[in-house]
Amino acid sequence: MNSRLALKAQEFCREHWQQVLRWREKLQFREEALHLLLAGGVGVIGGLVNLFFFFAIESVKRAVLRRPGDPVEVAEEMAAWQVALIPAVGGLVAGLVLYWGLRLVGRQGAANMLEVVVAGDGKLPFRTNLVKALSSLVSIGTGASIGREGAITQLSATLASKLGQFGKWPPYRLRLLVGCGAASGIAAAYNAPIAGAVFAAWIVLGNFSMNLFAPLVFASVIASMVSRSFFGIKPWYEVPSFGAISMWQLPWFILLGIVAGLLGAVFLKMIRRCEIRFEQNRWPIYTKLALAGLIVGLIAVAFPGVWGNGYVITNRILHEDFDHLAASWVQQGLSGGGWVILFLVGLLLAKMLATAVTVGSGTVGGVFTPTLFLGASLGALFGVVLQTLGGARDMPPSAFALVGMGSVLAATTRSPLLAMIMVFEISLDYSLMPPLMLGCVVSILVAGRLHPESIYTEPLRQRGLELGENSTQPGVITERKVGDLMHAPVPPLRENTPLKEIANRFMTSSNNFLPVVNADQKLLGVVALQDLKEYLHAGEELQAVIAYDVMRPPPRCVTPNQRLLEVLPVVLESELRNIPVVNSFKENRLVGALARGEALGIFAEAIAAGSKPAG
Repeated sequence: MNSRLALKAQEFCREHWQQVLRWREKLQFREEALHLLLAGGVGVIGGLVNLFFFFAIESVKRAVLRRPGDPVEVAEEMAAWQVALIPAVGGLVAGLVLYWGLRLVGRQGAANMLEVVVAGDGKLPFRTNLVKALSSLVSIGTGASIGREGAITQLSATLASKLGQFGKWPPYRLRLLVGCGAASGIAAAYNAPIAGAVFAAWIVLGNFSMNLFAPLVFASVIASMVSRSFFGIKPWYEVPSFGAISMWQLPWFILLGIVAGLLGAVFLKMIRRCEIRFEQNRWPIYTKLALAGLIVGLIAVAFPGVWGNGYVITNRILHEDFDHLAASWVQQGLSGGGWVILFLVGLLLAKMLATAVTVGSGTVGGVFTPTLFLGASLGALFGVVLQTLGGARDMPPSAFALVGMGSVLAATTRSPLLAMIMVFEISLDYSLMPPLMLGCVVSILVAGRLHPESIYTEPLRQRGLELGENSTQPGVITERKVGDLMHAPVPPLRENTPLKEIANRFMTSSNNFLPVVNADQKLLGVVALQDLKEYLHAGEELQAVIAYDVMRPPPRCVTPNQRLLEVLPVVLESELRNIPVVNSFKENRLVGALARGEALGIFAEAIAAGSKPAG
């Protein structure tokens, strides 16, 4: 009897324990939920960073320009010498902030948002990017031809990364937080939550899988709502209604897309040329920024519209307010249809040169808004020329200006979806979406043939960082990247580490190999435990032996953006438990480690899943 009661009691306890485990599993806080919660916090950060930048830039403008308003409106009322010198002085001060600020904070590693995602561990240095943000505030407040969205996005991503670093989270989560920061920055800066999420997914993370895209959307929505609570909801650019577009009008927009693609490629080449010229001159950064500011100021004497990011001028173009746009020209008595074409050509070339020089000199800021300026100028010019030649009389130039904004943006970013959504969200006008879509797609095809890189990928390619292709099937296990599994690197040795310290490191760790790096974290080689066996019981005569003397050449490494299927041969042939992950095969800077056993386990799961019979 007692044994029967004991069996029943055991069975009862087992059933209830299994039920408890089932409830525990249901109530367990899943990682997807954690990511959404973190994304919401990052969204709040993005909205507050946008608020900070707004008041900080206004303070700089009041201190320097001594009057409120957009820099262009202030420049139109200033004397010529002030218009020329203020951007130069602003460039000098912004350069000094960079020069001394970066010296004070010291070397902190990669500060580029895309680089730490593509070829890093998601760690953005806070002090370095704070210095850059302060420099950007000075540049923007003194008329530099640059946008504020770049610094807002970078600082939001940096604060998100710092949040993850405080939590000591793995690289894959840090990279996601950087993406959420980028999404929240764009969403808050432009009041465009959809564009923010698409920008982070396509440009930053290169992945539209739902487990990544959902947090990006969440961060974007929260950031835009926080921003709207301070600034309200209104379109950035006020666009007149155009009505429905007929089938017979579409060829004009295809032609505009071709021209926009040409302009986008030329613009990117101009930026690269300016970067090369400034790099060739071994001047300090403050001299380069001062010279760039002086060039912008001299251009602004004839075309005040090149001051700042061009928001006010773009709005005037969209409203076809050409008399106000070229007030100084009208005052000089210029009239006739030809002066509008001549002015728009001059304004377009002036803004291209001013922005290329500003970006090429190393000024911190964004290029989204200046690119929209160029697109609006090109579109308006295209429309005016067409009407002068007797074509497209039923289409106002402002319609071509709006399509030009998206087409040139698509040509420089190589993302038609981003350009379409961005133009729609900042204008809140759907009437021109069909021709806008055509213009964006055509411009990318043309620009891609003339210039292989986008404005974001070119700096990374110059450093030898491989970007790979965007995944079309992110759910497939072999489509995962090294960065998704990457851990912090095995604590490396310096090349001058003495033999005794190396032996102690092996005694206190389970690693069979220790990486050896120099002061720049470049991987020089590895020290193997088996190579030290003959030295472990040596006498005082080997105290002078250092890591450089006993290390092996660097093993085959992998980079964060490589797909797991691509690195399978390296995983199979490696004898290291933790395969080194470097930022690029060109720079060979150690950024992480890929656990060989974990990678092999994933491949085993994929093989097992593929071998199961269907049904």
